[in-house]
Amino acid sequence: MLSFFGRETFAKATAPVGRALVSTGLTPDAMTLIGTTATIAAAVTLFPADHLFWGTMVIWLFVMFDMLDGAMARARGGGTKYGAVLDATCDRVADGAIFGGLAWWAVYSEGSRELFAATLVVLVTSQVISYAKARAEASGLSADGGLIERPDRLVIVLVGAGLTGIGGHFDIEWLSYAVYAAMYILAVLSIITVFQRVLAVRSSPGARDIIGPTVHTPEEPQR
Repeated sequence: MLSFFGRETFAKATAPVGRALVSTGLTPDAMTLIGTTATIAAAVTLFPADHLFWGTMVIWLFVMFDMLDGAMARARGGGTKYGAVLDATCDRVADGAIFGGLAWWAVYSEGSRELFAATLVVLVTSQVISYAKARAEASGLSADGGLIERPDRLVIVLVGAGLTGIGGHFDIEWLSYAVYAAMYILAVLSIITVFQRVLAVRSSPGARDIIGPTVHTPEEPQR
């Protein structure tokens, strides 16, 4: 939802920053790798160590840092196909680290099987949501839309984790449940979005076309 309504606004707001970064000689691919590496490092070290607030702050900073690669690509006149694949791949890895770090925290700091299960559901469905769209587009079909996409997931999980971190630091009991609410909401919405994506593909023009057999030459190994 956020990616649909906020994409144009975000692109306009970050355009000057993108041009400034390009002028330094930094490339969009380098920006992607820097942001992803820092996000992974924060997620797998700070979250499991029960530093939810500071983990959230660091991750939020570098998630925004990573999102600037698109502004840089536009400032250069457009991105490359390799850059698009690299960005999508790094997004999946970063998401896995964020939800994996929270899953570790849920088990070893909270001792909550329910929160652990919800986090695993979100981790898996977040990958499926992205894969369904990528696979559909590779087949010439459409899988746009759905209740929840990556920007929505990141906002909800980071707000929940950050509030829980604040609640723990200041001993505000009701805030400590924010991450529970965030993960339960995300789990439900993500499952719904998976079905929405599949149904969107099913109703796309050409979705029922028969795929002919693939002939592999001796030089082309079967996958």
